Amino acid sequence: MNGLVMTAQLITALAILVTLHELGHFLAARAFGIKVEKFYLFFDAWGFKLFKYTKGETEYGIGWLPLGGYVKIAGMVDESMDKEAMKLPPQSWEFRSKPVWQRLIVMVGGVTMNIILGIGLFSFILLHYDKTYLPNENVKDGIYAYELGRDAGFVTGDKVVAIDGKSFERFEDLLSTRIMFGATVTVLRDGKNVDIIIPDDFYKKVIKGGRGHFISPMQAPFVLDSVPPNHTAAKAGLVKEDKILAVNDEKIFNGGQFREDVRKNAGKEIELTVLRNKEQMKLKLTVDADSTIGVYHASYSDFRDFYTYKSYSIFSSIKYGISDGIEAMVSNIKGLKQIFTGKEKATDSMQGPIGIATIYGGVWIWKKFWGLTALLSMVLAFMNILPIPALDGGHVLFLLIEMVTRRKFSDKFMETTQLVGMVILLTLMAFIFGNDIWKHILH
Repeated sequence: MNGLVMTAQLITALAILVTLHELGHFLAARAFGIKVEKFYLFFDAWGFKLFKYTKGETEYGIGWLPLGGYVKIAGMVDESMDKEAMKLPPQSWEFRSKPVWQRLIVMVGGVTMNIILGIGLFSFILLHYDKTYLPNENVKDGIYAYELGRDAGFVTGDKVVAIDGKSFERFEDLLSTRIMFGATVTVLRDGKNVDIIIPDDFYKKVIKGGRGHFISPMQAPFVLDSVPPNHTAAKAGLVKEDKILAVNDEKIFNGGQFREDVRKNAGKEIELTVLRNKEQMKLKLTVDADSTIGVYHASYSDFRDFYTYKSYSIFSSIKYGISDGIEAMVSNIKGLKQIFTGKEKATDSMQGPIGIATIYGGVWIWKKFWGLTALLSMVLAFMNILPIPALDGGHVLFLLIEMVTRRKFSDKFMETTQLVGMVILLTLMAFIFGNDIWKHILH
């Protein structure tokens, strides 16, 4: 059942992304009077179609191969490699007959739609699901530095004032991927500004340790999320959703402090002050020799008892939706840079359909679904604009050269580059699929 949910989420996301991408090309082409012969969601490889109908001059349909989609624009050298049509005299309603600036707009139409979709979804998530955020200026008592935070150079009590020299409003931006891929974070410590240099490979530690081991506001209540039976915590009477207030009468501000107190008392008896259903109680237990008490998970992300939150407005959700969308794209660029510079293996970093479906998960959670779809939309926009023949970016590159030189490339040249690009893309797809199968099925 989980596999079906994963597959359904992946196909639904692809259908949304592909349809809107191709719609961008379609609308731009029709706006300039260019004939669009086909509009297909998924590929109708070898002529097999799940559905089709014709309206006006365009055949609309759904192919059987869910690896993308396409619009067939008259008079354009594309993946169809329709050489016979290109041998005929140019017609006024063909792509090749239009001014270069119009052809350029048609080619960037798909990427533009993906960017709009990505930003729109990020904004929707903030406004509909998150609804509020913690302003950084309201964290007046500073941060708590967990293990990863201390490794990076943070000290408990630091007040973060800037990222890469710029002030920021949302505290959560300190946990963003742009920090994990390297940044300069300025903190106020003992009345002085101190710059903390986050290395560009810090994301590896975050992936291994989790963002919950990085930094948080000082006041981060430690609420039990899972207390497995037959372990020390359960035998002592702790249950799910208990809030730990103190250890041996020493107030607990957050989960990091609690874990450290437990670690210091390995093999010893401790007394916990616990809040349960608005009532305080004290429970005693002996910490295991391995410095654990049998609490596997805890949540410490709700700081509303201690800090004032701010509601997202339509304007601010769009503002931060744009910011989150740009961050997603920049992080993708940084990730590719790590691969090309040899700092990261392509086999470890690249995900195919199986890997993406696994990330969506076997439970359909709408916030997660829209968040991952927004991320994929921004990634698709970036990948499509790369100057590789057969991609939108390849066409854009040649059109820009044409604008500068005022010389149009021949159809023969465009057909050759299209073929080269298709070979490159097919090779890359074969690698990604093979790597996907190896990582998630065979390995």
